[in-house]
Amino acid sequence: MTTKKEIVMSGIRPTGFLHLGNYFGAIQNYVRMQDDYDCYFMVADLHSLTTHPDTKALKANVHRVLAENIACGLDPEKVALYCQSHIHETGELYLYLNMLAYKGELEKTATFKEKVRMHPENINAGLLTYPVLQTADILLHRAKYVPVGKDQEQHLEMARNFANRFNHRYGFVFPEPQAFNFNNELIKVPGLDGGGKMSKSENQMATLYLADDDETITKKVMKAKTDSGPVEKNTPKPDYIGNIFLLMKLVSDETVINKYEAEYNACTIRYGEMKKQLAVDMIKFISPIREKVNTILADEKYLENIMQLGAGKARKSAVATMQVAREAMRLNYTETPF
Repeated sequence: MTTKKEIVMSGIRPTGFLHLGNYFGAIQNYVRMQDDYDCYFMVADLHSLTTHPDTKALKANVHRVLAENIACGLDPEKVALYCQSHIHETGELYLYLNMLAYKGELEKTATFKEKVRMHPENINAGLLTYPVLQTADILLHRAKYVPVGKDQEQHLEMARNFANRFNHRYGFVFPEPQAFNFNNELIKVPGLDGGGKMSKSENQMATLYLADDDETITKKVMKAKTDSGPVEKNTPKPDYIGNIFLLMKLVSDETVINKYEAEYNACTIRYGEMKKQLAVDMIKFISPIREKVNTILADEKYLENIMQLGAGKARKSAVATMQVAREAMRLNYTETPF
């Protein structure tokens, strides 16, 4: 007898190039999960419209996200890798959940306040109800686990609230989604400027993208913030120096890391030499992914097939969920659904 796998759901917006932080903070873990869980990984193109209404580059951006995820190790045969807009049931559940969401609570979300500050000329209803659409994405597959970063924890709490309100009003349909716990494996990748994290669309010179060519990687790494070095042995590292060591731990051999740790503690470290080594190791890590992405992007038919395969899996799950949800809401007016 086969044990039913627990369901995991996550999404990524096609609003920029994936970077080293995306890889080590999320995708690497998605790849590990695909054998043990029933995984739904979504390209959130509808979500992107809240802040990026110009859709001229949307198709290319969706293709890139798909290609980058596959190049990083996601297997479309094992997971449902799909595009949000291809699952039409999403809009229906989003509508029902909006009846259970209140204006006051939506206005208080940290991400809404941030988007209002960043896009004061584009405060649309989609921005306000973003957490409701996110909830629909999750509940549509009745997912138990959602891998999220710290900035999305409030949205996941709201998703639990909406699920509970639906269940309380209409009868149990949706399990409470929980944050997926990677224990100590969740890695936050710092920016090269020592002033924050890597970003898909901001802080570009401090971010290493999976699409960067070798020359760009070297240029960015060599510009990483350093100082003149420690003057006393075994001095604690400033944050921006600790960041460089952390980046090295992600891609370099242990012997290389130990060499520079010893030199730092002995006050003999040369940061220029260390950064050259980091650039070499970064190129060695990123270039095979970049080349695989470019090969995938050149085969548009393959990408279309991947989207159809993923949408088929996701729609099967979504249709089953909505049938149960409509019955719970007593929207089944006829024996044969329309």
